[in-house]
Amino acid sequence: MLSAFVPGSAHLRAGWRRTGYALLGVYALLVVGAVVLALSADFASLLGRLTSAAWLNTIMIATMVVGLGWFAVVVHSFVVLRPGLLPTKGQIAAGITAGLVAVAAILPFGLVTQYVSTSDDLLDHVFDTPDQTQAQPIKPEDPWNGQKRVNILLLGGDADDHRPGVRTDSINLASVDVETGNTVLFSLPRNLENVRFPPGSPMRAQFPNGFRLPPDPGGGRSDLLFAVWQYADSHPEIFGGKKNQGAKTLKETIGYTLNLKVDYYALVNMWGFARLIDAIGGVVIHVDRDVVFGKYNEGLVKAGTRRLKGADAMWFARSRTYSDDYTRMRRQRCVLGALLEQADPATVLTNFNRVAAATKTLLRTDIPRPLLEHLVPLALKVQKARVTSVQFVPPLINTGYPDWAKIRTVAAKAIAASEKAGAPITATTSASPVPTPTASATGKAKSRPKAAKTPKPTQNGDSGFATGLTEGC
Repeated sequence: MLSAFVPGSAHLRAGWRRTGYALLGVYALLVVGAVVLALSADFASLLGRLTSAAWLNTIMIATMVVGLGWFAVVVHSFVVLRPGLLPTKGQIAAGITAGLVAVAAILPFGLVTQYVSTSDDLLDHVFDTPDQTQAQPIKPEDPWNGQKRVNILLLGGDADDHRPGVRTDSINLASVDVETGNTVLFSLPRNLENVRFPPGSPMRAQFPNGFRLPPDPGGGRSDLLFAVWQYADSHPEIFGGKKNQGAKTLKETIGYTLNLKVDYYALVNMWGFARLIDAIGGVVIHVDRDVVFGKYNEGLVKAGTRRLKGADAMWFARSRTYSDDYTRMRRQRCVLGALLEQADPATVLTNFNRVAAATKTLLRTDIPRPLLEHLVPLALKVQKARVTSVQFVPPLINTGYPDWAKIRTVAAKAIAASEKAGAPITATTSASPVPTPTASATGKAKSRPKAAKTPKPTQNGDSGFATGLTEGC
């Protein structure tokens, strides 16, 4: 049993001194190497490297070799102690014990191998594998090609087995400072009308005065911001016959709206998101008032601070019953903030297989897998950085007649303030949008400057100005 923890001890006891000391020496080297790695390695950088297929394959092979070796050492330790000298009952008892110890010794290695294999399969399934002949090489010393910020479009879609297609009901752009991790999350309402497309694009040629279609037979509209992706996918003739242009079109549209270059997108299936929340054991959210949902108002998420399961968290985020799109945007932001704070590495590893299975159905993105080595450390940096949110909702903008210049001005000011590390966002004039208190990713509000008065927020508590991600949650 001791040899399962200190290989070589049984061999020394049996008089196999050379073998025993050799095994102890190898064991000591492994322990010292692990301690040195733990003390000196940059955790974020190491975690980033673990997204590389080469690293994962190396770890998988090494783990299998060491695991089999450890198993063999335990079995050989039993043999060299000459169990045949024991009485029959003693041999049976010792043999069963040795077998259990040998299996227990190899189980952790098998678990690590399985985790690594699952990780590799998940990353291949979710992330883009670029054509090596056309892909722009990623420079380890400058993975962002000189960019000060990386802009990732975060989308929530409502597709399911009974509703094909992509409708982006939740639209957020995360603009991240690659040096500090300071992030501004821009939230755009799904019902934004007369959406403008960038000059020279096929959609601009089709809709020179903005995205406008006749009303649907039922009186609804299919020409709002949430429908841009689906419309582009459904009309390949606009793009010269090219199919699946929805993601590219929406990236260009959001980029033009905010006057930012959108680098990548990540589309989350809302109900896949529910499975992810269930996989980590739910999220703790403060529900400020009862939220009713369901076709016949039969569902209820009660007010109070509670741990919500996936389905309830999604209904809390998505319900419009006795509510509106802007209140829903605030609740979606609260769920995102709660997940950002509570999905720590320990929680993810503890529920790893469930998280991996949920993520396969959850995420669709054009982020190239080779970039993950650099994106993962940046994501960990964001968790500890200053995260603010800008909500483009009334009274900041009129969704029916948006002031596009104002949207770009507000976006530029929010980014400029975010780049001043630790500085609160302040107003320039009383007519400009004045932010509510800023907050870090921990949700603790910082003091508000006394320079200008803040316009009263709407009834849902969201003024639409730059706030902490979990402000008002």
